[in-house]
Amino acid sequence: MAPSAMVLIVLLVLVVLPSSTLCSRAGPSSKHGHGGGHAKRVPPPASVPPPPPAPAALVRATCNSTSYYDLCVAELSADPSSATADVRGLSSIAVSAAAANASGAAQAAAALANATDAGTTAGVAGDGGGAVVQRLLATCAAKYGDARDALAAAKGSIAQQDYDMASVHVSAAAEYPQVCRALFARQSPGDYPPELAATEVALRQLCSVALDIIALLSSSDNN
Repeated sequence: MAPSAMVLIVLLVLVVLPSSTLCSRAGPSSKHGHGGGHAKRVPPPASVPPPPPAPAALVRATCNSTSYYDLCVAELSADPSSATADVRGLSSIAVSAAAANASGAAQAAAALANATDAGTTAGVAGDGGGAVVQRLLATCAAKYGDARDALAAAKGSIAQQDYDMASVHVSAAAEYPQVCRALFARQSPGDYPPELAATEVALRQLCSVALDIIALLSSSDNN
């Protein structure tokens, strides 16, 4: 074929083909040159709840001088006023915690006594033993009431800065529940309610904490 004829055929082909076909062969469009699409948004991290407030420095230092550090910190920190209280204020808070325990135990013993009188308490001795247990529980309620009153007196002594008398009252409060246990041991062994046994231990520990803090006050008062 002559060269002039070949050139003519190529020109005819270029005229016939649509422009879109020619553009598709020219390579990808420049608007895809940035990788295409939009970057995914990373969700913000989930909020973390703030940690519980740490006990005040004075609370920790004071409780270090007690026999039951964890119990001391828990009871003192539960009272918002402990954050700004001095050692005397902390001793008053400790006595109040023990008094609340004694008050609750007095109510529990009275409720158990009423239930025993009605014959609804499990574990009550039969053959007339229920009357004995009912009487003992009433005595326990009275003894825990005495402990509560002794602790209230201790709080008053602390307010008057009479720390020796405050110690006497707290020591007495710790002894009252032991009378309850001793009476059960002699008159109705095996019937001492476990809830009162647990409360007796808790009250003894709370009184120990209060006595230890009052001892700090006495030593600083004597220096």
